[in-house]
Amino acid sequence: MQSTKPPAGTRDFLPEEIRRRTYVIDTVREVYERYGFEPLETPAFENLETLLGKYGEEGNRLIFKILKRGEHESSGQADLALRYDLTVPLARVVAEYQDTLSKSFKRYQIQPVWRADRPQKGRFREFFQCDIDSVGSTSPVVEAEILDAVCEVLDELKFSDFTIRLNHRRLLTALLEVAGVAEESHGDALIAIDKLDKIGEAGVVKELMEKGIDGATAGRLLESFATKDGGNESGAAALGELQAIVAMTAAAPRIKIDPGLARGLSYYTGAIMEIAVPGLAGSLGGGGRYDNLVGMFLGRDVPACGFSLGLERIIVVMTENNMFPASLARGAVDVVVTFMDAESRSHAISFASELRKQHVRAEVYPELTKKFDKALKAASARGAKFMAVFGENERTSNQVSVRDLLKREALPALPRERAAIEIARLLNP
Repeated sequence: MQSTKPPAGTRDFLPEEIRRRTYVIDTVREVYERYGFEPLETPAFENLETLLGKYGEEGNRLIFKILKRGEHESSGQADLALRYDLTVPLARVVAEYQDTLSKSFKRYQIQPVWRADRPQKGRFREFFQCDIDSVGSTSPVVEAEILDAVCEVLDELKFSDFTIRLNHRRLLTALLEVAGVAEESHGDALIAIDKLDKIGEAGVVKELMEKGIDGATAGRLLESFATKDGGNESGAAALGELQAIVAMTAAAPRIKIDPGLARGLSYYTGAIMEIAVPGLAGSLGGGGRYDNLVGMFLGRDVPACGFSLGLERIIVVMTENNMFPASLARGAVDVVVTFMDAESRSHAISFASELRKQHVRAEVYPELTKKFDKALKAASARGAKFMAVFGENERTSNQVSVRDLLKREALPALPRERAAIEIARLLNP
């Protein structure tokens, strides 16, 4: 029998899960718009050449490539790829619409991305990112504002225990140089260092040695991350930039300058950031400054800085810690309207319409109801709080019979002309 499971690393979202996702996305959108970020959407797939070479060697391996179609399919070659992140598409958009967009362009983007990664808890092949980016300014005010916005999102979602780790690519480079890591090995070293919180010092040393960095150099490198003196003049200047950012942001109590933060993506040029939550393998999101990325498409550098929140991991943590409002557990409808004879059917349909005009979620039980067992069972399954009943008595008396499904009792009949308003009031006192 054919399997009905979705592909590994992807999920089907049932109604309750959709409500949770919508709650988080709406919160993120509301906060980002308060900071002046504007919405943007880009295609699910890009030209392969747009993505290749932007994420480093490891990132290139995780790109989902799309084979050429039609007569070219047999070649086994790819010309398109699913979006790997939302940052490179933004850089392409800025280059494409440079004459249309404002010089200081601030956007947010909430869309799925795809990575050919190994699925595990909190890590999927298809997942949503919630990005903000500010393009056009080198001012550290940009980083401070982004940090404030991200912290405000997490505060609104009731996260109480999180830290934003902050580092600088030039500080990392300085520490690599002081430790004696050859320049051609910097990329490999950063990928290994980025895993420090996941595989520990011993794991990082092992990976560094596998990349051709000798044990003594690997040891010095790890020792250098315990200091915060910058290593050399360039590193000290970078450390000063980080301290200036922290001094500007209201989120300062949440921020920890951490020389061990690397972030593997190769396009970062300045400050880098990542959210750490106790007990979570990986982070809730991260970002940084990338002043050269837009230039890959435009031919001249354009300063930019951004941050990406991982929707899936946020939802995992919130679900495990019961952080969602109880109101999200509500049923699909508030009221189920039933009819006891064919003549009452149009009355039931009309009354359901009146309820909806009062912003009440209502539906008509489609089968004629002579015995209430099936209708009651269906209404309970839908999470309804009330059942409205129409039959001959209700038609002749111009009333509506109402049953409270939570208290399991009948309410006094309501006059037909006021029934919808009264039920709305009962639902929202």
